[in-house]
Amino acid sequence: MTGKIVRSLFFLAMLVLAAGACLFSGILYGYYEKQSFASLSQEAEQLSQSMAYIAPDKLRSADRITLIDTDGTVLYDSVANASDMDNHLDRQEVAQAIKSGTGQSSHYSSTVLQKNLYYALRLEDGTVLRLSRVQSSLGAMLLNMAGPIIATVAGLLLLAAGLSVRLAQQITKPINALSTDDPQDIYPELQPLTQRLRQQKATISKQMDELSRRMREFSAMTENMSEGFLLVDMRGHILTENRSAATLMPVEADNIARCPEQQLRQAAQQALSGQRCERLLQRGERTLSIMASPVLASGQVTGAVVLTMDVTEREQREKLRREFSANVSHELKTPLTSISGFAELMSQGLVPPEKVKEFSSDICRECARLTSLVEDIIDLSRLDEGGEGMEWEEVELYSLCTSVLQSLEQVARKQKVTLHLEGVEKTVHGVRQVLHEMVYNLCDNAIKYNRTGGSVSVRVEGCGRGCRICVADTGIGIPYDHQSRVFERFYRVDKSHSRAIGGTGLGLSIVKHAAALHGAQIDLQSQPGVGTTITVTFPEQ
Repeated sequence: MTGKIVRSLFFLAMLVLAAGACLFSGILYGYYEKQSFASLSQEAEQLSQSMAYIAPDKLRSADRITLIDTDGTVLYDSVANASDMDNHLDRQEVAQAIKSGTGQSSHYSSTVLQKNLYYALRLEDGTVLRLSRVQSSLGAMLLNMAGPIIATVAGLLLLAAGLSVRLAQQITKPINALSTDDPQDIYPELQPLTQRLRQQKATISKQMDELSRRMREFSAMTENMSEGFLLVDMRGHILTENRSAATLMPVEADNIARCPEQQLRQAAQQALSGQRCERLLQRGERTLSIMASPVLASGQVTGAVVLTMDVTEREQREKLRREFSANVSHELKTPLTSISGFAELMSQGLVPPEKVKEFSSDICRECARLTSLVEDIIDLSRLDEGGEGMEWEEVELYSLCTSVLQSLEQVARKQKVTLHLEGVEKTVHGVRQVLHEMVYNLCDNAIKYNRTGGSVSVRVEGCGRGCRICVADTGIGIPYDHQSRVFERFYRVDKSHSRAIGGTGLGLSIVKHAAALHGAQIDLQSQPGVGTTITVTFPEQ
């Protein structure tokens, strides 16, 4: 718009300039011609008076002097030979002078771009005195002044261009600054436009408020869902998806039919056919639940809603529950079966008197095993609940390890295993009972799975701003392919060996949960036939 205004104003300025120049030149040239005729008239009067005293050929003038008889014959001419000149009776200025006393005319020569002015005066004897003067034509004048005229015109055009740009900017600036949010009536001519803008703004604002409200409601329902949400139309085009859907099951296409996951495609297609569908999908270590339901409008299927949920934790808990139930049932069944068998034989009197003491010892041993198993299960349950209700205090680890080794000294002596403790006093904030159980299980395992004449070394030391407990043995070690699983509940590397030495299979699992309760990290280093070192590192207090 600015360019159009500038061009229009510039062309208008050029037109006005050209018209003004032409008008001014015409007026100026006309005035100049009028003055020239006045000068010729005055000079003719003076010469006519001088001719009473001197001959015509003695007259002196800058203009051309011609003396013409009453019949048109040229009597004298100051420039040409009079005898060679034509009869001038038909000349306009001569005819006017003979008739009325004076006459004037002009003649333009396009060849030399000059104009001849003629003035004729009738003398007392009837002859006519004519003066002629050469005057440059308007074109010649303009041509002679071409340089100054061009410079002047160029300057005026530049001025006109600058003024046009400035004026265009002043006109368009308020229009460009017109706000669609609050249009003002800057020009009366724009009032209908601003009125329509205000009406349209009010309508759009109302529609946007309604749309925003619905979008907020929809976003609140979908974006805050932990479940993935996909909305699909009848052609399979994905209309919308939330962040959870993009995280759980990215669909790198705009159509569900091009989704690489077959389970997702089949669930969506079944929902589009009008049937609700639910499937489980295994993706690596994650388990996803896919639920697809048809969307109905007036009884007709218009699309489908597909929900995806990460049920990995739920499935893992279910798997652990099943495994735990099976392991607990098995572990409880073994001692109970032994106790029941021994008791039944004794109740029926089938045990010789000399064997009663032996059977009674077996029953006591199995009861102790059963009690230990139940206590470990209770400890694990409490740790699973985050140690709720446990008393936290400042626990000095070196003295704690001393107490643990003293309680295991008899077991170690029986296994012919030497116990060593070294290090410094370090204090952590924790649950004394849980820490005691953790160190006890580490040392108990180190003794049980050691070799005859072996050793167990316990070291308490600082590390950075934290501290750690290292329990190292010279035992049988743990095979490499089992090292990642030894902290699982009821997991045993060699079940026959584990049965022979006793234990519930929950010791290292309790260690793992106890360390997690205190925010500690566990590191396992083991080499079969050489030994095992387990390090528990406590963070800065």
